Amino acid sequence: MRTVMALLFKLITTFIASWVAFTLVDLNSITMISLVAVIGTVLNYLLGDLVILPSTGNIIASVGDGVLGAAVAYVVDIFSYNFNASATGLIIFAAIIAVAEYLFHIYLIKDEKVAPNNFHREPPME
Repeated sequence: MRTVMALLFKLITTFIASWVAFTLVDLNSITMISLVAVIGTVLNYLLGDLVILPSTGNIIASVGDGVLGAAVAYVVDIFSYNFNASATGLIIFAAIIAVAEYLFHIYLIKDEKVAPNNFHREPPME
C-alpha cells in the first residue's frame, strides 16, 4: 500500500511539473499534460527507481529521471499535433523533475516498506 501511495505522490509531482512547464510556458491542454505526466511517471519509476537508482545512486538517477522526463515530453511533441514543447519548457520540466526525484529518492531509500527496497543497506546483524 505504501508503494501505491508513493507512486501516486510521484504522479502528482510529475503532473505539477508538467503543468508548470507546459501550460504556463507553452499553453498546452490539460489532456496532453496528463498524458506526459502518466508516461513520465511510469518510465521514471521503471527505469529510474527500479534500475538506475539501486545501481548508481541518487544524483545520477535524479538527473537521469529529469532527462528521461524531458525526452518523453519531446517524443510526445513529435508525435502529437496537440502538444507543443519549447526548449524552455523542456528545460524547466527536466529541472523540476530532477529536484523532485532527488527528494523522492531520499524517501525511497529510507523507507524499507516501499518498493524497491533493495538499496545499498547494511546486512542484518547475526
